[in-house]
Amino acid sequence: MSRTFSACGSLVLLSLLTLPMVVAKEQGDSLSVGDDAPQFSVQDDKGNQWKSADHFGKKIVVLYFYPADMTGGCTAQACAYRDTLADLASQEVEVVGVSGDSVQNHQWFKKAHQLNFPLLADVDGKVAEKFGVPITRGSKSVKAMIDGSEHILKRDVTAKRWTFVIDRDGKIAYKDDKVQAKQDPAKILEVVKDLQ
Repeated sequence: MSRTFSACGSLVLLSLLTLPMVVAKEQGDSLSVGDDAPQFSVQDDKGNQWKSADHFGKKIVVLYFYPADMTGGCTAQACAYRDTLADLASQEVEVVGVSGDSVQNHQWFKKAHQLNFPLLADVDGKVAEKFGVPITRGSKSVKAMIDGSEHILKRDVTAKRWTFVIDRDGKIAYKDDKVQAKQDPAKILEVVKDLQ
């Protein structure tokens, strides 16, 4: 069997080998601690534009991506952040949750669990992609009882559970791509104490 490659064949092979790295870099997979946090603007749970430029570089921001409103692990994580928020705020830390859920879904989620921090509606997955967070596309729904009424929360993008801490210089100070939902806020509290 011949092991000789033509110059053209080698070029194609080299291109195919480097293609995933190029795609990954464009999607933000190369983000590391010390990198500038990507800039974005997206609707929050009140329907207002939440612009990263208004927050990053002004205080420490915990930006956590989660799969879906009103699901077990995501609810545990959100409620743990709710219960830890005073301790985080005392360190001048802002907490922001991001998922592929709509503004309406976020409103129901916040109401059902008295959440006290913003939730961003990354309905097209573009914010997750900027941070390199893996997403899956495809319509999914969750049934939930809220105030005695059944609601169906639909989404078209589901992100993995990743957490970032962005420091006062607007740089990524911490990245966790293996988040334990319920333990995440306590872990982040220790991280931000080290940034003071």
